[in-house]
Formats: sequence, structure tokens, C-alpha cells
Amino acid sequence: MAKKQINNDDLLANIIKGIEEVKGENIDILDLREIDNTVCDYFVICNGNSNTQVNAIVGSIQKIVSKELKDKPWHVEGAENGEWVLMDYVNIVVHVFQKHIREYYRIESLWGDAKITTIETKY
Repeated sequence: MAKKQINNDDLLANIIKGIEEVKGENIDILDLREIDNTVCDYFVICNGNSNTQVNAIVGSIQKIVSKELKDKPWHVEGAENGEWVLMDYVNIVVHVFQKHIREYYRIESLWGDAKITTIETKY
């Protein structure tokens, strides 16, 4: 049986909800659809203040997406150290950083052609 196609908007909304549930910060959505040869449609980038919070953000995203959409990431990488965790939902890739690691790599700057939407957090 084929896997049910998940709507990108629904997945994005639930990823953002998962980040906000545990007070993830500096949430940016990079729309990569207009850029040639990208590996996905969107990057969601955020940061936490410690490896504990980074892993809490990852867990919250997984829990909410699983509950609401019955979906799970195709691959998760980096959870062992909690400095930079990548969650691959195929069309959407989530990057959860510790703040200093995000500042060091500045991956947003690598995608200068992407339309960036910043999510204003309520806390």
C-alpha cells in the first residue's frame, strides 16, 4: 500500500506547532520551490538554548506530526549530541540548532534566493 501524501501546508503548520510547544526560537521557513535542483520544497530552521531543548523540540515535532498527520520523518540525524538535528520529512527538512551552532553555519545565507518567512513566536 502506498504512503498517503501529506499536504505541505499541514506538515509545516504541525512542525511549527511542535517547535512552539517547547519554546523553540528564531523560526524561519525557507521556500526552496523556485530554486533549481533543491532536495526539498522547504527548510524549517529554528534553535534551542541547550542540547536538552534541541532534543525536546525534535521530540515535540515528531509527537505532534505523528498524532495529527500519522507521519514520521524519513530520517533523523544528529540527535546523539543535540547540537544540530536534521529531520527529513522528504518535502520538508527541519534543522534544529543550538544557537551558537546556527550562528556558526548560517545555512540561511547559503540559500540567498529562497523566500524566507520568519514566524513570530508568542513567548
